[in-house]
Amino acid sequence: MTHILLGDDDDELTQLLQEYLHNHDVSCDCVYDGEQVLKRLQDPGYQYDLLVLDIMMPKIDGLSVLRQLPTTSQIPVIMLTAKGDEIDRIIGLELGADDYIAKPCNPRELLARINAVIKRSTLISTDIAPLNHDRLLLDQGHRICKIDGLELQVTGTEFDLLVALLKQQGEVVSKEWLSQTVLQRELQPFDRSLDVHVSRLRKKLRPFHDDPIKAVRGKGYQLVL
Repeated sequence: MTHILLGDDDDELTQLLQEYLHNHDVSCDCVYDGEQVLKRLQDPGYQYDLLVLDIMMPKIDGLSVLRQLPTTSQIPVIMLTAKGDEIDRIIGLELGADDYIAKPCNPRELLARINAVIKRSTLISTDIAPLNHDRLLLDQGHRICKIDGLELQVTGTEFDLLVALLKQQGEVVSKEWLSQTVLQRELQPFDRSLDVHVSRLRKKLRPFHDDPIKAVRGKGYQLVL
C-alpha cells in the first residue's frame, strides 16, 4: 500500500481525501500546518512514499516547507495550489516540487496524480543498468547522477528527465513525448511544469556546460552535455 503524508489545514477536505485514498489502497496521514509537516518528515519512525502539500498553511506555509526540505530528500511532492495561482505553482516547481493540482481538487484527479508521480519515480529505475555517456553517469538502481565523477543533487523528476534525454542522446525530443514519458500525462497548452523542470535542471548542469539542454523552438529539447 502506498503511504503518503498530506499537509493541509482544511479539516473537511483532508477527511474527504483521506477516506477516498484509503478506499484506493493509499494510506494517508494528515497534519495541519507546515511545522507538523517538517516534524513528521524528520521523524525516523515515519516513512512516506509521497508528500501532498498545501501552499496556504498556518505557522509555516507550503513554499517555506519546500525550502526547508533537505537537498538530499528524495520524497516526491505534489502541491495543492489555489485555482489560477500560476506564480505559486511555478515557484513550487522551482523549489523542487514534482507536480501540482489546483484546489478545490477532485479526489479522483489527485489519486491519478499520486499514482503518476510514484510510477515515474520507479518506472525508469526498474531498468537498473547504469547509463553512461562521456561525462554523465546515471545510476538507475540507486537514482544517483554523476558528472565528471561528482555527484549532482537532482529531484526524482529531474533524474527521470535526464534518463529520458540521455536515452535519446543527440536527438531533439518533443515536449509531448517528454510529458508523456516523464510526467505521465499529456502536455496541456498552458501547463508550464515541464519547462520549469527543464529550466531547473539546466541551471544545475550549467557549471559543467554552457548550454547543456538546448531548447529547439517548436520542436522540443536536446541534451548536448
